[in-house]
Amino acid sequence: MPLAVHASVRPENPVDLIEQIALRNGWAFERDDEDEISISVTGRWCEYQMSFTWLSEMEALHLGCAFDLKVPDRRRTEVIQLIAKLNEQMWVGHFDVWTSGNAVMFRHSLLLAGGVHPSTDQCETAMKIAVEACERYYQAFQFVVWAGKTATEALDTAMFETAGEA
Repeated sequence: MPLAVHASVRPENPVDLIEQIALRNGWAFERDDEDEISISVTGRWCEYQMSFTWLSEMEALHLGCAFDLKVPDRRRTEVIQLIAKLNEQMWVGHFDVWTSGNAVMFRHSLLLAGGVHPSTDQCETAMKIAVEACERYYQAFQFVVWAGKTATEALDTAMFETAGEA
């Protein structure tokens, strides 16, 4: 027997909270639709395009965080292997290749069934996790795409940390 999903009536759209967070942080954003917002966040390696979409039928607030790294067809298989290795290490969210743009993206959703409204802390933590994951693995993606490394080599190189001081 399939489970029935019933969308709750909400007094506020969860995307409104994301807009308030963007305004408070002085982030550039666009809100073309009441259920979507795109925010530009500056990281250490690049500018991240973070988008939130409210999916009312699932009562889920979807977060996508993409960085400007197009995956050429010739490196796609190796990038997918890298993503599989990274996703094994992830506790929250996952990486994906957005096929329409051939871009790498971090994705996560907050499930808000039953009319639950997200808190500022939940949304800010989801954003922090997304940016930290992208920052942590950005170089591994670059090693695969631009340096021709294997997924294993790229991950080993990107995770290498120097101990002490020179």
